Amino acid sequence: MSMFTAFDINASGLTAQRYRMDVISENVANAKTTRTSDGTPYRRKTVVFQERDSQTPFSRVLNNATDRYSGKGVKVVGTYEDRTTDLVKAYDPAHPDADEDGYVLYPNVNIITEMTNLIDASRAYEANATAFDASKSMAVKGLEMAN
Repeated sequence: MSMFTAFDINASGLTAQRYRMDVISENVANAKTTRTSDGTPYRRKTVVFQERDSQTPFSRVLNNATDRYSGKGVKVVGTYEDRTTDLVKAYDPAHPDADEDGYVLYPNVNIITEMTNLIDASRAYEANATAFDASKSMAVKGLEMAN
């Protein structure tokens, strides 16, 4: 593995976790949004990651046979609406989006879950930044030895 591969892996982790924090922030900001542009309540969004691998199948097999390292970082596969968690139904007859029985559908955003996910993403970001700094320090030490 080259020194630049380590930088690339760490940078991809930083980018992915920053995007995850952006999506979590969007969820928190819309925790009380009962009507979106399509007229439905906001639905919580989640981010899915996958190992980044841009090789063709033949080169992947060849590299796996010659090198045990196959990962090249992480990529965001997509951002999806959480359809498994139910929307929150609350009685609030004064709300403009209340139905004829006085119930309002609120987003399926749980602030505690979002804050826990935000802490997790923040720690993962910090870990990637620390690994990036360690890789950078090793590269600098290697250059100093060459002089």
